[in-house]
Amino acid sequence: MQTSATNGSAIPAPELISQPGTREYVAEAFTHCERLAKTHYENFSVGTRLIPRELRKHFYSVYAFCRGVDDLGDEAAGDRLALLDEWERQLDLCYEGTPTHPYFIALQSTIRSFDIPREPFSRLVEANRRDQRVLKHPDFQELIDYCDHSANPVGHLVLYVFGHREPELHALADHTCTALQLANFWQDVERDFAMGRIYLPADEMERFGVTKEMIRTRKTTPEFRNLMRFQVDRTRELFIKGYELVHRVNGQAKIDLALFTGGGLSILRAIEKLDYDVLSKRPEVSGFTKIRLLVSAYTRSRLGMEPLPGKLFKSAKS
Repeated sequence: MQTSATNGSAIPAPELISQPGTREYVAEAFTHCERLAKTHYENFSVGTRLIPRELRKHFYSVYAFCRGVDDLGDEAAGDRLALLDEWERQLDLCYEGTPTHPYFIALQSTIRSFDIPREPFSRLVEANRRDQRVLKHPDFQELIDYCDHSANPVGHLVLYVFGHREPELHALADHTCTALQLANFWQDVERDFAMGRIYLPADEMERFGVTKEMIRTRKTTPEFRNLMRFQVDRTRELFIKGYELVHRVNGQAKIDLALFTGGGLSILRAIEKLDYDVLSKRPEVSGFTKIRLLVSAYTRSRLGMEPLPGKLFKSAKS
Protein backbone atom coordinates (compact mmCIF):
# COMPACT_ATOMS: atom_id res chain seq x y z
CA MET A 1 0.00 0.00 0.00
CA GLN A 2 1.48 3.33 -0.96
CA THR A 3 0.83 6.85 0.27
CA SER A 4 -1.48 8.87 -1.89
CA ALA A 5 0.04 12.10 -3.13
CA THR A 6 -3.38 13.72 -3.12
CA ASN A 7 -4.75 12.92 0.29
CA GLY A 8 -2.59 15.37 2.23
CA SER A 9 -2.29 12.82 5.03
CA ALA A 10 0.46 10.99 6.90
CA ILE A 11 -1.84 7.94 6.95
CA PRO A 12 -0.94 5.27 4.36
CA ALA A 13 -3.49 5.27 1.59
CA PRO A 14 -4.00 3.51 -1.75
CA GLU A 15 -3.59 5.62 -4.87
CA LEU A 16 -6.70 6.62 -6.81
CA ILE A 17 -6.31 7.13 -10.56
CA SER A 18 -9.84 8.22 -11.46
CA GLN A 19 -10.85 11.85 -11.78
CA PRO A 20 -11.82 13.30 -8.37
CA GLY A 21 -15.50 13.99 -7.94
CA THR A 22 -16.61 11.41 -10.51
CA ARG A 23 -18.67 8.29 -9.95
CA GLU A 24 -15.65 6.22 -10.97
CA TYR A 25 -13.56 7.92 -8.31
CA VAL A 26 -15.96 6.87 -5.55
CA ALA A 27 -16.31 3.35 -7.01
CA GLU A 28 -12.53 2.98 -6.99
CA ALA A 29 -12.42 4.07 -3.35
CA PHE A 30 -14.97 1.36 -2.48
CA THR A 31 -12.85 -1.18 -4.35
CA HIS A 32 -9.87 -0.37 -2.13
CA CYS A 33 -12.04 -0.82 0.97
CA GLU A 34 -13.12 -4.23 -0.30
CA ARG A 35 -9.53 -5.21 -1.01
CA LEU A 36 -8.51 -4.24 2.53
CA ALA A 37 -11.31 -6.31 4.07
CA LYS A 38 -10.57 -9.38 1.99
CA THR A 39 -6.84 -9.10 2.61
CA HIS A 40 -7.03 -8.71 6.36
CA TYR A 41 -10.10 -10.64 7.46
CA GLU A 42 -11.05 -13.63 5.33
CA ASN A 43 -14.09 -14.52 7.43
CA PHE A 44 -15.48 -11.04 6.93
CA SER A 45 -15.39 -11.53 3.16
CA VAL A 46 -16.94 -14.99 3.45
CA GLY A 47 -19.83 -13.62 5.52
CA THR A 48 -20.47 -10.70 3.21
CA ARG A 49 -21.13 -13.02 0.27
CA LEU A 50 -24.56 -13.63 1.76
CA ILE A 51 -25.30 -9.92 2.18
CA PRO A 52 -27.38 -8.29 -0.56
CA ARG A 53 -24.98 -7.07 -3.24
CA GLU A 54 -26.07 -3.45 -2.94
CA LEU A 55 -25.04 -3.38 0.75
CA ARG A 56 -21.68 -5.11 0.53
CA LYS A 57 -19.61 -2.09 -0.46
CA HIS A 58 -20.97 -0.17 2.50
CA PHE A 59 -19.91 -2.88 4.93
CA TYR A 60 -16.46 -2.75 3.34
CA SER A 61 -16.20 1.02 3.85
CA VAL A 62 -17.25 0.71 7.50
CA TYR A 63 -14.72 -2.09 7.94
CA ALA A 64 -11.97 0.05 6.40
CA PHE A 65 -12.66 2.83 8.91
CA CYS A 66 -12.71 0.42 11.88
CA ARG A 67 -9.62 -1.44 10.73
CA GLY A 68 -7.75 1.78 10.11
CA VAL A 69 -8.48 3.34 13.47
CA ASP A 70 -7.54 0.12 15.29
CA ASP A 71 -4.28 -0.19 13.37
CA LEU A 72 -3.38 3.40 14.25
CA GLY A 73 -4.15 2.78 17.91
CA ASP A 74 -2.34 -0.56 18.16
CA GLU A 75 0.46 -0.71 15.60
CA ALA A 76 1.31 2.67 14.05
CA ALA A 77 4.85 3.97 14.40
CA GLY A 78 5.35 7.52 15.62
CA ASP A 79 2.85 9.77 17.36
CA ARG A 80 -0.30 7.67 17.46
CA LEU A 81 -2.40 10.42 19.02
CA ALA A 82 -1.47 12.75 16.16
CA LEU A 83 -2.32 10.07 13.62
CA LEU A 84 -5.68 9.49 15.30
CA ASP A 85 -6.31 13.24 15.15
CA GLU A 86 -5.66 13.14 11.41
CA TRP A 87 -7.99 10.14 11.04
CA GLU A 88 -10.70 12.11 12.83
CA ARG A 89 -10.09 15.14 10.62
CA GLN A 90 -10.86 12.96 7.61
CA LEU A 91 -14.03 11.89 9.42
CA ASP A 92 -14.95 15.55 9.92
CA LEU A 93 -14.65 16.07 6.18
CA CYS A 94 -17.16 13.27 5.60
CA TYR A 95 -19.78 15.44 7.28
CA GLU A 96 -18.61 18.92 6.36
CA GLY A 97 -16.36 18.95 3.35
CA THR A 98 -14.61 16.58 0.99
CA PRO A 99 -12.33 13.87 2.40
CA THR A 100 -9.10 13.07 0.59
CA HIS A 101 -8.25 9.64 1.97
CA PRO A 102 -9.80 6.93 -0.27
CA TYR A 103 -11.36 5.01 2.63
CA PHE A 104 -13.15 8.17 3.73
CA ILE A 105 -14.25 9.00 0.20
CA ALA A 106 -16.11 5.68 0.24
CA LEU A 107 -17.26 6.18 3.82
CA GLN A 108 -18.80 9.56 3.00
CA SER A 109 -20.98 7.83 0.41
CA THR A 110 -22.03 5.23 3.00
CA ILE A 111 -22.78 7.89 5.61
CA ARG A 112 -24.96 9.80 3.17
CA SER A 113 -26.73 6.68 1.91
CA PHE A 114 -27.85 5.62 5.39
CA ASP A 115 -27.83 8.96 7.24
CA ILE A 116 -25.36 7.62 9.79
CA PRO A 117 -24.60 10.00 12.67
CA ARG A 118 -21.03 10.91 13.54
CA GLU A 119 -21.10 9.64 17.13
CA PRO A 120 -20.30 5.93 16.64
CA PHE A 121 -17.28 6.77 14.49
CA SER A 122 -16.07 9.36 17.03
CA ARG A 123 -16.37 6.90 19.90
CA LEU A 124 -14.17 4.41 18.06
CA VAL A 125 -11.48 7.06 17.64
CA GLU A 126 -11.75 7.98 21.33
CA ALA A 127 -11.37 4.32 22.35
CA ASN A 128 -8.04 4.19 20.56
CA ARG A 129 -6.96 7.44 22.18
CA ARG A 130 -7.70 5.85 25.54
CA ASP A 131 -5.51 2.91 24.60
CA GLN A 132 -2.55 5.31 24.47
CA ARG A 133 -3.25 6.66 27.97
CA VAL A 134 -5.03 3.94 29.94
CA LEU A 135 -3.15 0.69 30.46
CA LYS A 136 -5.36 -0.90 33.12
CA HIS A 137 -8.93 -0.66 34.37
CA PRO A 138 -9.68 -0.40 38.10
CA ASP A 139 -13.08 -2.10 37.94
CA PHE A 140 -15.57 -3.77 35.64
CA GLN A 141 -17.71 -0.67 35.24
CA GLU A 142 -14.82 1.27 33.76
CA LEU A 143 -14.08 -1.65 31.45
CA ILE A 144 -17.71 -1.61 30.32
CA ASP A 145 -17.40 2.11 29.58
CA TYR A 146 -14.34 1.37 27.46
CA CYS A 147 -16.31 -1.29 25.54
CA ASP A 148 -19.04 1.29 25.00
CA HIS A 149 -16.48 3.19 22.96
CA SER A 150 -14.38 0.40 21.44
CA ALA A 151 -17.04 -2.17 20.53
CA ASN A 152 -20.64 -1.02 20.81
CA PRO A 153 -20.37 1.59 18.02
CA VAL A 154 -19.61 -1.20 15.55
CA GLY A 155 -22.95 -2.84 16.29
CA HIS A 156 -24.71 0.48 15.77
CA LEU A 157 -23.00 0.94 12.41
CA VAL A 158 -24.01 -2.54 11.29
CA LEU A 159 -27.62 -1.85 12.26
CA TYR A 160 -27.61 1.49 10.42
CA VAL A 161 -26.47 -0.19 7.21
CA PHE A 162 -29.16 -2.83 7.62
CA GLY A 163 -31.71 -0.02 8.02
CA HIS A 164 -32.36 -0.36 11.76
CA ARG A 165 -32.43 2.87 13.76
CA GLU A 166 -34.59 1.71 16.67
CA PRO A 167 -32.92 2.61 20.00
CA GLU A 168 -34.07 -0.60 21.66
CA LEU A 169 -32.31 -2.68 18.99
CA HIS A 170 -29.13 -0.67 19.39
CA ALA A 171 -29.31 -1.29 23.16
CA LEU A 172 -29.55 -5.05 22.54
CA ALA A 173 -26.61 -4.86 20.15
CA ASP A 174 -24.58 -3.26 22.96
CA HIS A 175 -24.83 -6.48 25.01
CA THR A 176 -23.51 -8.54 22.12
CA CYS A 177 -20.74 -6.14 21.13
CA THR A 178 -19.53 -5.71 24.71
CA ALA A 179 -19.52 -9.49 25.10
CA LEU A 180 -17.52 -9.85 21.88
CA GLN A 181 -14.96 -7.33 23.09
CA LEU A 182 -14.67 -9.06 26.46
CA ALA A 183 -14.29 -12.47 24.81
CA ASN A 184 -11.42 -11.06 22.76
CA PHE A 185 -9.82 -9.65 25.91
CA TRP A 186 -9.98 -13.02 27.68
CA GLN A 187 -8.59 -14.71 24.58
CA ASP A 188 -5.63 -12.30 24.47
CA VAL A 189 -4.66 -11.74 28.11
CA GLU A 190 -1.04 -12.68 27.46
CA ARG A 191 -0.81 -10.83 24.12
CA ASP A 192 -2.30 -7.63 25.57
CA PHE A 193 0.04 -7.81 28.56
CA ALA A 194 2.98 -7.93 26.16
CA MET A 195 1.66 -4.62 24.74
CA GLY A 196 1.55 -3.15 28.25
CA ARG A 197 -2.23 -3.48 28.67
CA ILE A 198 -4.33 -5.34 31.22
CA TYR A 199 -8.07 -5.55 30.63
CA LEU A 200 -8.82 -7.79 33.60
CA PRO A 201 -10.37 -5.41 36.20
CA ALA A 202 -7.80 -4.62 38.90
CA ASP A 203 -10.22 -5.04 41.81
CA GLU A 204 -11.27 -8.49 40.56
CA MET A 205 -7.66 -9.55 40.10
CA GLU A 206 -7.09 -8.63 43.74
CA ARG A 207 -10.25 -10.40 44.89
CA PHE A 208 -9.24 -13.65 43.17
CA GLY A 209 -5.60 -13.40 44.24
CA VAL A 210 -4.15 -12.85 40.76
CA THR A 211 -1.09 -10.65 40.30
CA LYS A 212 0.60 -9.02 37.32
CA GLU A 213 3.62 -11.21 38.04
CA MET A 214 1.52 -14.34 37.38
CA ILE A 215 0.60 -12.97 33.98
CA ARG A 216 4.14 -11.82 33.23
CA THR A 217 5.56 -15.27 34.02
CA ARG A 218 2.58 -16.97 32.34
CA LYS A 219 1.85 -18.88 35.51
CA THR A 220 -1.66 -20.33 35.36
CA THR A 221 -2.58 -20.91 38.98
CA PRO A 222 -5.91 -22.11 40.41
CA GLU A 223 -6.56 -18.49 41.32
CA PHE A 224 -6.06 -17.38 37.72
CA ARG A 225 -8.33 -20.16 36.45
CA ASN A 226 -11.05 -19.09 38.87
CA LEU A 227 -10.78 -15.49 37.71
CA MET A 228 -11.03 -16.52 34.06
CA ARG A 229 -13.98 -18.81 34.78
CA PHE A 230 -15.76 -15.88 36.41
CA GLN A 231 -15.09 -13.64 33.39
CA VAL A 232 -16.17 -16.28 30.87
CA ASP A 233 -19.43 -17.02 32.70
CA ARG A 234 -20.29 -13.33 32.98
CA THR A 235 -19.49 -12.73 29.32
CA ARG A 236 -21.70 -15.62 28.26
CA GLU A 237 -24.62 -14.02 30.12
CA LEU A 238 -24.13 -10.86 28.07
CA PHE A 239 -24.28 -12.88 24.85
CA ILE A 240 -27.52 -14.47 26.04
CA LYS A 241 -29.05 -11.06 26.86
CA GLY A 242 -28.10 -9.66 23.47
CA TYR A 243 -29.32 -12.64 21.48
CA GLU A 244 -32.88 -11.32 21.57
CA LEU A 245 -31.76 -8.94 18.83
CA VAL A 246 -31.60 -11.87 16.40
CA HIS A 247 -35.34 -12.36 16.88
CA ARG A 248 -36.06 -8.68 16.22
CA VAL A 249 -34.49 -8.45 12.75
CA ASN A 250 -35.09 -10.29 9.49
CA GLY A 251 -33.21 -11.57 6.47
CA GLN A 252 -29.44 -11.41 6.29
CA ALA A 253 -29.23 -9.24 9.38
CA LYS A 254 -30.54 -12.18 11.43
CA ILE A 255 -27.79 -14.44 10.12
CA ASP A 256 -24.99 -11.91 10.55
CA LEU A 257 -25.98 -11.02 14.10
CA ALA A 258 -26.27 -14.71 14.97
CA LEU A 259 -22.76 -15.21 13.60
CA PHE A 260 -21.38 -12.45 15.83
CA THR A 261 -22.82 -14.25 18.84
CA GLY A 262 -21.76 -17.69 17.62
CA GLY A 263 -18.19 -16.56 17.04
CA GLY A 264 -17.94 -15.00 20.49
CA LEU A 265 -19.42 -18.02 22.22
CA SER A 266 -16.96 -20.22 20.34
CA ILE A 267 -14.09 -18.18 21.82
CA LEU A 268 -15.48 -18.74 25.31
CA ARG A 269 -15.77 -22.48 24.67
CA ALA A 270 -12.19 -22.55 23.37
CA ILE A 271 -11.04 -20.91 26.62
CA GLU A 272 -12.96 -23.49 28.64
CA LYS A 273 -11.46 -26.37 26.67
CA LEU A 274 -8.01 -25.10 27.67
CA ASP A 275 -9.17 -25.17 31.29
CA TYR A 276 -8.86 -21.37 31.29
CA ASP A 277 -5.11 -21.47 30.66
CA VAL A 278 -4.94 -18.55 28.22
CA LEU A 279 -1.37 -17.73 29.28
CA SER A 280 0.33 -20.82 27.89
CA LYS A 281 -1.64 -21.00 24.67
CA ARG A 282 -3.94 -18.57 22.88
CA PRO A 283 -7.46 -20.05 22.52
CA GLU A 284 -8.26 -20.35 18.82
CA VAL A 285 -11.46 -20.85 16.86
CA SER A 286 -10.55 -22.88 13.81
CA GLY A 287 -11.43 -21.85 10.28
CA PHE A 288 -13.52 -25.01 10.02
CA THR A 289 -15.54 -23.98 13.08
CA LYS A 290 -16.15 -20.51 11.61
CA ILE A 291 -17.34 -21.92 8.29
CA ARG A 292 -19.50 -24.45 10.10
CA LEU A 293 -21.11 -21.64 12.10
CA LEU A 294 -21.82 -19.73 8.90
CA VAL A 295 -23.36 -22.69 7.10
CA SER A 296 -25.35 -23.75 10.15
CA ALA A 297 -26.74 -20.26 10.84
CA TYR A 298 -27.71 -19.81 7.19
CA THR A 299 -29.30 -23.26 6.83
CA ARG A 300 -31.15 -23.18 10.15
CA SER A 301 -32.53 -19.71 9.42
CA ARG A 302 -33.76 -20.79 5.99
CA LEU A 303 -35.51 -23.75 7.61
CA GLY A 304 -37.23 -21.51 10.15
CA MET A 305 -35.10 -22.85 13.01
CA GLU A 306 -33.18 -20.97 15.68
CA PRO A 307 -30.01 -19.74 13.91
CA LEU A 308 -27.74 -21.02 16.68
CA PRO A 309 -28.16 -24.39 18.41
CA GLY A 310 -28.93 -24.19 22.12
CA LYS A 311 -25.81 -26.14 23.11
CA LEU A 312 -23.63 -23.26 21.95
CA PHE A 313 -24.95 -21.14 24.83
CA LYS A 314 -23.82 -23.71 27.39
CA SER A 315 -20.41 -24.15 28.91
CA ALA A 316 -18.09 -26.56 27.12
CA LYS A 317 -17.55 -28.11 30.55
CA SER A 318 -21.21 -28.80 31.23
